Amino acid sequence: MGAGHVRAAQALERAAIDLPLTIEHVDVLKMMPRAFQKLYRDTYLDMVAKAPQVFSWLFDWTDKPFRPDSIRMALEEVSAGRFHDYLEEAQPDLVLCTHFLPASLAYQRREKGRGSYCLATVVTDFDVHGMWLGTPSDHYFLAVPEARAYLRSFGVSGRAVSVTGIPTDPIFAEQKDRRQVASDLGLKADLPTLLLSAGGLGSTKLADMLDAIASVRTPLQTVAACGRNEELRREVEEKILSFNGRGPEIHAIGFTERFDDYMTCADLMIGKPGGLTTWESFVKGLAWVVVDPLPGQEERNTYHLLQEGVGVWSYEPRTLAYKIESLLGSERLAEMKKNSLRMGRPDAAKEILETCLELLE
Repeated sequence: MGAGHVRAAQALERAAIDLPLTIEHVDVLKMMPRAFQKLYRDTYLDMVAKAPQVFSWLFDWTDKPFRPDSIRMALEEVSAGRFHDYLEEAQPDLVLCTHFLPASLAYQRREKGRGSYCLATVVTDFDVHGMWLGTPSDHYFLAVPEARAYLRSFGVSGRAVSVTGIPTDPIFAEQKDRRQVASDLGLKADLPTLLLSAGGLGSTKLADMLDAIASVRTPLQTVAACGRNEELRREVEEKILSFNGRGPEIHAIGFTERFDDYMTCADLMIGKPGGLTTWESFVKGLAWVVVDPLPGQEERNTYHLLQEGVGVWSYEPRTLAYKIESLLGSERLAEMKKNSLRMGRPDAAKEILETCLELLE
């Protein structure tokens, strides 16, 4: 649930090619009954999209590290027959989780004596919400040192924690010629380029964001990434038509395998700082103007972007044009890009897997 968790797992899978490991990438949610999938995924998506303040309350209410919800865990376990059967057949040496659901299920299974595997967790946000800590793991891979300090405050051994950054696909670390890539994508290499990240659910302030971008006086172009959300893409395209050629060029794109190329051509990220998208942008050295972050994890991600000097928060879309214009071409933007590169950990996936090999020795 959530493309970031899957992309992190895919990055780990790719990084294993040159290591003495056999990896199977399993989407545990697809192994659960359809009713469970619908409840688990759709309830979350609907709440975030239609009742973000309720989600914010729920996010805070469930943030209870190492205090497991016995009712929720019982519901998960009774629905996990296929996953249990899979573990029984696969007999893995290590279960490496990029989401808290499989971490919880694998832990419960092992506690009942039905497995002897090592259990490790890759947290795919900057902070560690209590859901990641409903059950313990043998090792945690975290994004930032502050998250390590947080776990240590609960008595987690320093030997059980590694600060690696969030794993990203090796393709984001490839050096590419911006001019050539821009030409391939139909973009202008000599124009400042904004990459609008509205998130898979879209942004409640998307229309205001596009209005603000259209009013920017500095010549630029914008790529609005809509992912698999076709409704969002149509909304962007309709908005573009309503401008009647006024303002900068805006390109709406759907799901693409070339997101790293669009980042190669970008100067500034605009929008919602999901964990994986943010970390991919670090590897590319991009700065951020955050707009409309989701309550909970995205707001916490924003805190770290501001703290590390990588981004600014435009909490009012009416001032977004001002934020963009004040940054483009400035020394501050250059410094923010340097800070972004400093945060990037392009070898995170490989580092995680090498640590896993050490855990198995």
